[in-house]
Amino acid sequence: MISEDQGATESSPLLRNIDPEAANNSKKSGWRQELAIISRYSAPLMISLLLQHALTGSSIFMVGHLGKREIGAVSLANMTTQITGYFVFQGLATCLDTLCPQAYGSGNLTLVGLHVQRLTLFMLVLTIPIGAIWWNADHIFLLILPSESQETAILAGLYLKIAIAGAPGYACFESGKRFFQAQGLFSASLVVLVICSTLNIFMGWLFVWRLQWGFVGAPIAVAVANSLLPVLLAFYVIFIKGSECWHPISAEVWRGWGPMLQLAIPSWLMIEAEVLAWEIMTLISSRLGATELAAQAAISTLSDFAFQISFSIAVAGGTHIAYLIGAGFLQRAATAARVMVLAAFGAGISNMLVILALRSVIPGLFSDIGEVWHYIFFLLPLGAVLQIPDAVATSLNSLLRAVGRPDLGSYVQLSIYYLVGLPLGIALAFGLRWSIFGLWCGILIGQSIIVSIEGFYFWKMVDWAKASREAVERM
Repeated sequence: MISEDQGATESSPLLRNIDPEAANNSKKSGWRQELAIISRYSAPLMISLLLQHALTGSSIFMVGHLGKREIGAVSLANMTTQITGYFVFQGLATCLDTLCPQAYGSGNLTLVGLHVQRLTLFMLVLTIPIGAIWWNADHIFLLILPSESQETAILAGLYLKIAIAGAPGYACFESGKRFFQAQGLFSASLVVLVICSTLNIFMGWLFVWRLQWGFVGAPIAVAVANSLLPVLLAFYVIFIKGSECWHPISAEVWRGWGPMLQLAIPSWLMIEAEVLAWEIMTLISSRLGATELAAQAAISTLSDFAFQISFSIAVAGGTHIAYLIGAGFLQRAATAARVMVLAAFGAGISNMLVILALRSVIPGLFSDIGEVWHYIFFLLPLGAVLQIPDAVATSLNSLLRAVGRPDLGSYVQLSIYYLVGLPLGIALAFGLRWSIFGLWCGILIGQSIIVSIEGFYFWKMVDWAKASREAVERM
């Protein structure tokens, strides 16, 4: 539908390279066609997200038999890398879910590459303060943790010092995979992650056990794997597919940051708000007792993996909708939006049913301690129900990015999580003595309110024509 045009610029008009006959045939579609497209995009993306999630967290398995101190250090370091680094990169990169598909849909192919170059440069600059935090993390841990955990703090700090080497690669990969997603090449990141995940497992065994480097072998393996991610993406562009959207390196990469940051910062806040809310729940659970903390960790880990399914649908659907907006197919975009929300709702229902069906099996995967097992078993129905609003909220957040309104999502997420969800959960946990059950009730109510607000916006207030005009302005 779109012809290759290496001379397109940011001021090039939308639809300039689209064949009129093809456009007329594509402006309308049924829900089956949109569902087929979103499903086709979601499948490889789902596997990719699970692999990427497993790659960054694999080190806890590498050191699992070294000792409790090493496991604690890796857990602390992983939480720090995610909150202060990985989720920052992921959040900022979601602005490309708006910019790149809209540019591709408009026919401005090389503008896709220019957007990626700009954000990559910005995130590489950002790795300097992030690296400074990681380098000095051991001093911070020593101030926060009790005296008996000093060795854990020092090991976690060592892990983070080594992890700095892989931060630029992770940042480049987060922006680079959007370069392919905008073109509908969702399998590119899957191929790269399969290779790097395999290498990561091998290097973990080689460094930690075969060469007997011990604890330091785990972060070295992860850092090397993260550094290889963008390299293999570059090879994919050069030797396989995607080069038609590349923009020649020029001074343009230093200009036009304003519109990018107007989308990037709210997108980051939207993701960071949810991530921090879950981490705060974990910290609060530690005040309730060791059993409650273990149960919270188990349910949170389970929800995290289930989230990757709904998130893949959200990213695939949001990318497709942003492309349709850029191409001017607004009726199709509206249809695709409804299909994506319903697909996310279906994914939430499926996650809930699977968790409930495996209710007697799942606790044993996390602990064989009787008290912890029963606590997880008791909490699973609530965790299962939470999958529905969580999946729908994820799709609505992706829709906000697709129409260029991540700022609205950041306002809603920050206000509801921190003014309603968490305070209500704390009140139920400690005031009514519902313990961890109360915390999850608070988050469930908060998620439901988020779905109601954002759902009402798309039902009554979204202006697809305005979203298209704003896409034109971004070009």
